[in-house]
Amino acid sequence: MTQGKTVEYIDQGKFICTLCLEDKSGRLHLLTTQNRQVNVSAKRVLLISSRPLDDPSRPREDLLAGLRRAEERRNALAREVRVRELWELIHDENESFDYRYLAELCFGEGVDDDHISAVVRALFEDKLHFKLKDGRFLPNTPERIDEIVRRRDEEVRLERLLSEGSEWLRRRLEGEAAGEPECVDEVVRLLCSLALYGNDFPEYKHARELLSRGGYSDPRVARKLLIKLGVWEEDEDLDLLRLQIRTDFGDEQIAASEALKNALIDTTAREDLRNLETLTIDGPATRDFDDALSLEVSDGEFEVGVHIADVAGSVPMDSPIDREAYQRGVSLYLPRRQVHMIPPSLSQDTLSLVEGFDRPAISLLCRMNHKGEVLGFRFTPSLIRVKRRLTYDHVNNQYREDPLLRRMHGLATAFQQTRIEKGALVLSTPEPIISVDNKGGVSIDLVEQDTPARMLVAEFMILHNWLAARFCRDRRIPILYRAQDEPSDRLKKEEMDPLFFVFMQRRKLQPMTIDTDPGAHAGLGLEVYTNVTSPIRRYLDLVIQRQIRSTLLGGPPLYDAETLDKIRINVESTLKDLASVRRNRTRYWTQKYLRRNLSRPLEALVLWSTRNRHRILLTEVMLVTDLKRKNGRDLEPGSRIRVAVEKSDPWEDVLTLGLVEEPA
Repeated sequence: MTQGKTVEYIDQGKFICTLCLEDKSGRLHLLTTQNRQVNVSAKRVLLISSRPLDDPSRPREDLLAGLRRAEERRNALAREVRVRELWELIHDENESFDYRYLAELCFGEGVDDDHISAVVRALFEDKLHFKLKDGRFLPNTPERIDEIVRRRDEEVRLERLLSEGSEWLRRRLEGEAAGEPECVDEVVRLLCSLALYGNDFPEYKHARELLSRGGYSDPRVARKLLIKLGVWEEDEDLDLLRLQIRTDFGDEQIAASEALKNALIDTTAREDLRNLETLTIDGPATRDFDDALSLEVSDGEFEVGVHIADVAGSVPMDSPIDREAYQRGVSLYLPRRQVHMIPPSLSQDTLSLVEGFDRPAISLLCRMNHKGEVLGFRFTPSLIRVKRRLTYDHVNNQYREDPLLRRMHGLATAFQQTRIEKGALVLSTPEPIISVDNKGGVSIDLVEQDTPARMLVAEFMILHNWLAARFCRDRRIPILYRAQDEPSDRLKKEEMDPLFFVFMQRRKLQPMTIDTDPGAHAGLGLEVYTNVTSPIRRYLDLVIQRQIRSTLLGGPPLYDAETLDKIRINVESTLKDLASVRRNRTRYWTQKYLRRNLSRPLEALVLWSTRNRHRILLTEVMLVTDLKRKNGRDLEPGSRIRVAVEKSDPWEDVLTLGLVEEPA
């Protein structure tokens, strides 16, 4: 019978010592040292004394006094147990031990209920050296003990972080003076991770607890707190942080850049083309000039020169700069920020085709007739000097009066027409150029892409890339070709709105592929194509330039097809991420612009419709977005409508539009 005996069990992690008042079919009616009566299942019991402690019929005060004396004696004995010494004595035996055996090891033979309870109490309170399982204690392995110690230390560290961190956060945000605790960096890291990844990071619960203790329930407040703390700017680019994109260069790359910057130009095996009337045509803010043009007329033929900065000749394979460029993949141009593939001291100076300086290049010299047909061509390592730096606007305004520009434009137009006759599609749309002033004000200007200047440059770059692909294909030089199958359908431009036609025809295009096997590029109307005209800005262009340059100098290609494919796979993954960054950032600033233009009517072009929404293009900012369908109303694809911005939240990417008037 259990009645009158001491009964000990665990409740909410605490050791409970009781006296059994009554035992009924496995349900024990117990008296605790706190003078409470509880009912406990016999299955929960950890220890039952071998002899009764007292007669349950005696006065309650006497029972409590005896029970408390027993617990005090057991606690006193428990303090004598040297748990570590006991563990060291038996942990190598790799077995579990009963309570009495362990008590005898600690206190010798003749142990009683109090000694047994004392050992159980000590081992249970220790929770480090032994594991209680099925009424026996199993010594933990040294590895398990180390793990428990690390976990305990981490729990202590975490509690201190949450306690001190939340208090510092509260005081800082309420404007109180607050000294920085040691954990301030960890607090900021948790807030950053929460703002960047939401609940998709391992310490999400800790970050939520930190906010909760600081008085904030919504995890989305993390971004605002970081701005208030001065950690982030108001318009912080979270994609760059989320993808851990490096925006500056380390000491190794800077040192390598300085060494290359001060190196002399090797003119060996270079054709001196400094006599040519070479010019660059770019935007007014451009600093990294990787292409230049020239044109010579002789006996009714034109010799077009397309000169590309010889980056391959200055940046060795597997050098610090090359490895970094490989990881970056491409230069990224965003409003208020540029992330260069190659350090600016090279990309905007030594390697750049800057006006008035001798620069190494890989030049295409192509003979053409007035119809834009290629009569012959060759590539050569060269030394050039840009005579004129022109902007797109200057060329647009002067190409009719300037004889050289007029000839270039005419030849580019003729070459474009030959491509169109072979099936090329010209599907340009205005490009939104976003400007942000020092106060965060946003302006958006649309730049037409089919102006004379931009068309001229684009066509000569296409010419260079096409002939580079032919050069490599015919000589079996491994490179990465770009190909595109025929579109699923060719629409008739004259039957629809010109802008609507471009978007609809683009939907019919097949995806462009990059491969080591040559193939036709239907969108450009060319039988083979590659990209090699921007080695300062695009890593794959640099790789292909290395292949061509090595061949021109009489050496073997530097990469085989297998290596090229590995490079392609890595770089394409990076380019996909950067395209997302660019797209999201453009959308962010566009929505910020729209937020400052609430309710102002905007022109939109209906592209297509779904059951619940219309897909539209805001033509003022060239943003494709949704307009909710209301009352089952149909809007004709290709029609122009007017909408107004009802809500724009750049951070949450929420844009709500309302229809202002029916289609015209």
